[in-house]
Amino acid sequence: MQRSLMIEPVKCTGCKQCEMACSMTHEGVFNPARSRIRVFEFHAEARFVPYTCTQCAQAWCQQACPVEAISVDAATGAKVVKEARCVGCKVCTIACPFGTVNYVRATGKVAKCDLCGGDPACAKACPTQAITYVDSDWTGLERMRAWAAKATATA
Repeated sequence: MQRSLMIEPVKCTGCKQCEMACSMTHEGVFNPARSRIRVFEFHAEARFVPYTCTQCAQAWCQQACPVEAISVDAATGAKVVKEARCVGCKVCTIACPFGTVNYVRATGKVAKCDLCGGDPACAKACPTQAITYVDSDWTGLERMRAWAAKATATA
């Protein structure tokens, strides 16, 4: 059974605990700017929307990488950046239609959600359960993939 993050923006309060947990887990610091998940803020509506890599089945970031630095974690299905192999060319950042692969200036490499090896820190830290780690069938992942396929077909 593949699992994925389910994000329910209506439950998000904008507390950024997900960002803090992610940055601590991956970077060893509490710094939202170094997180692999972001909370988009719609100030006029007072709404918040967490977003991160959707782990696309047809991962354009992975396909675009000229040095094959992005591979699939067999246990989680996550597309994982092999930092030692990444040359920092940023082609994957351009290929990702959702903007969830980020260039890290400090390392000269890219970073993206790796689902924390199957125990996502963002989901554990979310006090309102706006982010949960569930069976992929419950996330609407297939609808998102269908939308992405439709978008690329018209481009």
